Amino acid sequence: MVTEEQITKALAGVIDPELHRSLVELGMVRNVRIRRGRVTFTLALTTPDCPLKDQIVAEARAAVLALDGVREVQIDLTEMTDEEKRQIGLGGDEQTGVAERFNHIRRAVAVMSGKGGVGKSLVSALLAVALRQEGQQVGVLDADITGPSIPKMFGLHGTPPMGPVGILPVRTRTGIKVMSINLLLPAEDEAVIWRGPLISSAIQQFWGDVLWGDLDWLVVDLPPGTSDAALTVMQALPLSGVMLVSSPQDLAEMVVRKAARMALVMQVPLLGLVENMSYFVCPESGQRYEIFGPSHGEEMARRLGVPFLGRLPLDPRISELCDGGNIEEYPAEAFVPVARALAQTAPEPRRSPLQPKTGG
Repeated sequence: MVTEEQITKALAGVIDPELHRSLVELGMVRNVRIRRGRVTFTLALTTPDCPLKDQIVAEARAAVLALDGVREVQIDLTEMTDEEKRQIGLGGDEQTGVAERFNHIRRAVAVMSGKGGVGKSLVSALLAVALRQEGQQVGVLDADITGPSIPKMFGLHGTPPMGPVGILPVRTRTGIKVMSINLLLPAEDEAVIWRGPLISSAIQQFWGDVLWGDLDWLVVDLPPGTSDAALTVMQALPLSGVMLVSSPQDLAEMVVRKAARMALVMQVPLLGLVENMSYFVCPESGQRYEIFGPSHGEEMARRLGVPFLGRLPLDPRISELCDGGNIEEYPAEAFVPVARALAQTAPEPRRSPLQPKTGG
């Protein structure tokens, strides 16, 4: 006859998929009863709306059914009290930033241009795609609050679900995790008319209130310029560094230098520079044309004292795939060397020494 000790041991092997701890360790298993091969017990969830509760219940049932002498399993559900949640570190009344302690992000890279129109969001998306193709676990935090474009590129729609400790990012077809303000709006063309403090607060929530889980890389897509959003990311988020994006025009170089100076002032490492829209290859002749003038990428990187990570072409197919939400179908061979170079040089994330003081 099966014993309560055997049932507890079996359930100790079932791991909560978001908190990464066993059901027994979290104190979720209650009121175990055994009668003639029929096992009944209660699972106390952190929230009754947990989107993964069906998975948890199924795995718990399978673990107990695998024991000799068990022919039937009934599982009742309840919710933890606020005190029980506090005991496992879920914060009780103070929920802001709770998800951060459950996230394990090995490297976080902010993609910055200083100037609009150079394809910074495209570079962020292609970097995420290339890293994913390399077998990495990848997330994209869209910090461009007033001009978000990441969800459109990946074909993402709908509101992100709530997990036990925070918002769950939406997954793309290949498994890239994405969080953007556009996923929270009633319509994708709804304008976000916010002042700086609200924008900064939203970015911090995307870091601290989103359950990213285990990631090898988090790509942070910054808006153009060197104001509130960029300042918040560099001050409040632990970054491995900043990747700069430019284009061949002299004007772009001048503004990118401003972005580089900001990163240096904030004591955030500069990981390198990518030149986008560097050339166009005629599909009929194979001839290469520098539509926006000769490349200055290597010279600019040398003047800034950062690695030159590569050039990306001006490719009409990219526009077509982005409009259709199919950026993951673009062959990212040109970006794989960039991803590999970052993997070799990007340090572990850390917060800037100039992070804002509490209450300041």
